[in-house]
Amino acid sequence: MTARTTSPVRVRSRDDLRQQRRRREHGCWDHLVVAPLWPLHGVNLGTLLRTCDAVGACMAVPRLPWVPEALARGNTLRRPACVHWTGNVTRWLDKQRAGGSVVLGVELADEAIRLGDLAAARRRTVVVLGHEQTGIPPEALALLDQVVEIPMTGTGASLNVAVAGSLVLYRLAGLL
Repeated sequence: MTARTTSPVRVRSRDDLRQQRRRREHGCWDHLVVAPLWPLHGVNLGTLLRTCDAVGACMAVPRLPWVPEALARGNTLRRPACVHWTGNVTRWLDKQRAGGSVVLGVELADEAIRLGDLAAARRRTVVVLGHEQTGIPPEALALLDQVVEIPMTGTGASLNVAVAGSLVLYRLAGLL
């Protein structure tokens, strides 16, 4: 038996990672927008902010009294994030569709495509995330162009909003 030689694993530094990333200006509302429009837990908004930074997306959130503090507390990047405020949710979603965006909901539905079959976004896409207990309300479901579901084999019915949104954003960004 011959001795196997392996080279040590070299962990890349933050400077290495920065140099290897694509150089691309962030165009606000350019390509991907995640919209947790019925948030339940503030910590999920902070996690989604970090994912938005990682994939070059923006976030759209409702004007709820506790949301600004949750975003500020959850922004571990310590620099301004790309966050936009929505008013009336159904009117906002309708406006996004009228502007040419694909409005994609993450929901368990008969017409849903599996996450693994979701193609990378080719045009501006708004990812709608529902309430963690009740999902996307019926009036908003009617405004979706497409629905994606995340298959699960465990006993739970769904993932939390931050995890589900992160998986879908990475897939749409072409990074998964």
